[in-house]
Amino acid sequence: MRILHIAPLNTAGVPIALVKAERALGHDSRLVTLARDPRGYPEDLCLDLPLSDPVLAGMFKRALCPRRSLAQDTALAKPGPRPLRWRPAQPLAAALFRLRDKLQRPLVEQAIRRDRLDEFDVYQLDGGHGFLKYDPFIPAWHARGKKVVCCYLGSDLRRRGVMPGIDEIADRSVTVEWDHLDLHSTIQHVFFPFDCSAFPVRARENSGKLRIGHSPSSRAAKGSDAIIAAVRVLEKTHPVELVLIENLPHADALAVKATCDIGVDQIGDLGYGISALEWLAMGVPVATCVAANMRKAGIGHPFVEIDRDSIVPQLATLITDQALRQRLGAEGRAWLERTHDAQATVRRIHQLAGIK
Repeated sequence: MRILHIAPLNTAGVPIALVKAERALGHDSRLVTLARDPRGYPEDLCLDLPLSDPVLAGMFKRALCPRRSLAQDTALAKPGPRPLRWRPAQPLAAALFRLRDKLQRPLVEQAIRRDRLDEFDVYQLDGGHGFLKYDPFIPAWHARGKKVVCCYLGSDLRRRGVMPGIDEIADRSVTVEWDHLDLHSTIQHVFFPFDCSAFPVRARENSGKLRIGHSPSSRAAKGSDAIIAAVRVLEKTHPVELVLIENLPHADALAVKATCDIGVDQIGDLGYGISALEWLAMGVPVATCVAANMRKAGIGHPFVEIDRDSIVPQLATLITDQALRQRLGAEGRAWLERTHDAQATVRRIHQLAGIK
């Protein structure tokens, strides 16, 4: 099959991981991104659309969107329509989105002609978003018999919602987030695609102080206030130090994470993220929250579960029990290889979407 992934950004490296897995399975798979992720995840075909730059887009949102819609936290989405449908926050925003589409459409059409992007069999929208906000291309290709799959990665469905004109024609919607099962009536969960092969397991722990790492993409979204406070408390009574990993290119962040003895991912209702998986791949034990829907599904895991009340005693146990750290580190890598295998994720998506 010829499969084209389309994504605003190569978010957390998930779209390119899916592409690589599909190629390994014998498919002709490509990724088109609208702009480059500032954390430096690898690209395939990047359109570099000037008005889709994430810094410029962030300024646009902050100027035109209500502050409450931009706030990030660790909680589940509030009650409301299921699925939530995207719409501009105000008439001015709608006019500016249409103007941006008008300005960028010629660049998209040029890329479609140059790279023959209209000749694929399957279009997977990683983020549920087409080339444009009011996208005419995806529905037209679907009408010609092409298959359309939406794969949601996080706040795209939780905060933005589905894109009108896309959700209605999608042959299948899948998600890597457990809470999304409560946000869309027909969506199916698949595990984050993750390739462990690029992550060597740490040979040994640090001598002296244990390094407890925390790598928040957004402090508010990860419960960082409670995590930082807990480690500061433990620093007074245990030989540990906090390692905050923020605002670094992805490769640099991984290098720092590899120096940590314990990883703390996040606190809240949303479950673990890709940062936790990176530590597991290195053989580093991880403390994090676990999503209610994952627990309900009976999925076993190697994580040390934490919340705001239990984080200090749970970390204290992990700090003082070296054998536990070593066992969880080894179990974590093995669990990751079994559960988050990228090719298994791709096979599951193809099975759900009827792709052969």
